[in-house]
Amino acid sequence: MNSPTKPSLPTETKDAQKGGGTQTLLRGLALLECVAQGISDVKGIATHLGTPRSTTHRMLNSLVNEGYLHHVPYGGYTLGFRLIYLGAKASEQRPLGALARPYLEALAVQTGDTVHLGTREENRVFYLDKISGTKGLEMRSRVGHRMPLASTGVGKALMLGLAPDAWQALYNEAVAEKVNAGERVLLSPWPQYQEDMLRYRAQGWVMDLEENELGIRCVAAPIRDVSGAVVAAVSVASAVPYIPKERLLALGPTVYAVAQDISEKLGLERNRHE
Repeated sequence: MNSPTKPSLPTETKDAQKGGGTQTLLRGLALLECVAQGISDVKGIATHLGTPRSTTHRMLNSLVNEGYLHHVPYGGYTLGFRLIYLGAKASEQRPLGALARPYLEALAVQTGDTVHLGTREENRVFYLDKISGTKGLEMRSRVGHRMPLASTGVGKALMLGLAPDAWQALYNEAVAEKVNAGERVLLSPWPQYQEDMLRYRAQGWVMDLEENELGIRCVAAPIRDVSGAVVAAVSVASAVPYIPKERLLALGPTVYAVAQDISEKLGLERNRHE
């Protein structure tokens, strides 16, 4: 005797279930981002996500049960062991970070300043690694953080791999983000910005003169793969008193040389620069 056939759901119902599942997943990821940013209590997370406290509490319990979050009694929530494991795996699967790390460490020791490694993710720079300097300075950058390409030293170095006619749209996007956030626009006017970028393109490295963060300057250079394409960038950053413009100009060739060394490890022929 044949077993009864389970009735199939209408296509519209299936699509709605898929959409609901995607929405739940995205809410869960947004919740993890909240905790990563230091929002650790149910009320704060619910307010940030715009979800009811009961819904937020259920999501938190589910993530704790799966190991993605850890609950500290009377202390809120912290990231769990599963995320530590996934973070380690992500690092393993991005060999650029492991390959570049010894060069970043040597550069940090040589300069005493903060060293960054970043890659491009669409129109933003993604900070892959950061070694803090010895001067006790705190900057807004952190590993895993994303910022507009056009307003950061690492991002501007990554832009050197793009055609110049692509720069203005990135510049406009960075300006608009500052304006929408109610923050002061620190970028120079477009004509000056474009002129500077063309000069940077010719010399192979860029400067950030407090364009992303007031009081912070940096110098950065692109890292290229075997084809000559820009795949990452390295920078040295510090506060204005420690890095006057004369020192920036002196550091430029040093950072460029480190970027070239890492590029060689990726297979680029020495002094090939497109």
